[in-house]
Amino acid sequence: MKKITEETQIKHQVKDYLKLWGFFVFPILQGLGAYKGIPDMCAVGYGLTLFIEVKAGKGKQSKYQKQFENNVFGHGGHYILVKKCEDIKNYLYDYDLNKNKLTGNPIIR
Repeated sequence: MKKITEETQIKHQVKDYLKLWGFFVFPILQGLGAYKGIPDMCAVGYGLTLFIEVKAGKGKQSKYQKQFENNVFGHGGHYILVKKCEDIKNYLYDYDLNKNKLTGNPIIR
C-alpha cells in the first residue's frame, strides 16, 4: 500500500473542510506546459477564488511559487499558504470578520 505523506493528509483535510462550507474544490495537477509555481489546489465559493499551496513540516515555497503568489495578490486575488488545516480555517474566519462574506454554518451533506 502506498504511504500517504503529511502533505497529502493536509490537502485532504483542507479539501474536506472547504467542501463542508460548500466550496467547489479541485486539485491543480502539474504537468508538461503547466504554469511554473501554480499551487496545489483551487477552491471557489462565496464569490471567492482561493489558490491554495500546501506545505508540510519545514517545506518552503519555491521562487516560482512566490512569484505566482505575488501575481495573484497583485491582481486582487486570494492565495493561501497552508501548513495545517487551521490555516484555511483562520483565513476564512478573518475574511468573514473583515468582509462579512461568509454566513451561516457549514453545509453538511
